[in-house]
Amino acid sequence: MTGYCTFYVTFPHKEEAVALSRILLEEKLVACANISDAMTSLYQWQGEICEESEVAMLMKTKKDIAEKVTARIKELHSYDTPCIVQWDIMGGNEEYLKWVGESVQYKL
Repeated sequence: MTGYCTFYVTFPHKEEAVALSRILLEEKLVACANISDAMTSLYQWQGEICEESEVAMLMKTKKDIAEKVTARIKELHSYDTPCIVQWDIMGGNEEYLKWVGESVQYKL
């Protein structure tokens, strides 16, 4: 098991995802962000089935600051209830994970 995790977050448009990821990178809360353009999301919201165009973002960081990352995304996100999901990284390329650890310098 590693001390790293990935966040999955959706956004209404690419510009917001890029802006938010830049802030998290500048604050050294995440090591990198991958933004995937144009997906179709279907979901139930307030009793209605909605269909919207969204973008998805994956971000890698340390598990020990995951609560801070979640809180910061919620502060900056335009949605009332943003999709913020954390997945623990169970293994992978050790050199890459070392780089993630060195890149994330946020102090609790």
